[in-house]
Amino acid sequence: MRIQGLSDVPLNDTGRDQAAEAVGHLARYEWDFVVSSTLSRAAETADLIADGLGLTVTRRIPELVERNYGPAEGLSAGSELDALRIDGGPTGNGGFIGAEPEADVASRGLHALRELAAAHPGARIIVVSHGTLIRLTLMSALGKFVGTITNAALTVASVDDDGWTLQALNGEVLTPVDDLDNDLDPLDAVPAR
Repeated sequence: MRIQGLSDVPLNDTGRDQAAEAVGHLARYEWDFVVSSTLSRAAETADLIADGLGLTVTRRIPELVERNYGPAEGLSAGSELDALRIDGGPTGNGGFIGAEPEADVASRGLHALRELAAAHPGARIIVVSHGTLIRLTLMSALGKFVGTITNAALTVASVDDDGWTLQALNGEVLTPVDDLDNDLDPLDAVPAR
């Protein structure tokens, strides 16, 4: 598997199938609209999900793009990729020489979600983004470790005056989503590729 990152790799048939499957999971809940990253794989995923749910994609948000992995983008596991690895960071994975720092990824992701929540109080928003951005943003918002994000899996977070809460991660319900108060802003992150 190659590191895609900020490279605008188009959605493939597997991704389209995952988006169609995500519609079935998302259809169990009420949603107001969809937003996505500007990268084409997330944008197409958002369009497919919105069409399947009878919703509208209202914005493409540049801050929701995947982490820029720099010279590691396009590489698969092996000696060339290993030579670019660095240790450290909040996840312990560190990343790669020349890649966007994890803290910067989390900061821009969290900024985008906070702006959405402030601009649309009480809205139930499907946010289509990318695995690393979602994971790092959730770690920053929640103040705890979050593992790998599965493509097109239901992940639901909400924010209120007391902070962020994670209701579902990778399709596993942690707090019943049906019990959400109307004051909360669920932000569903459905990563593309």
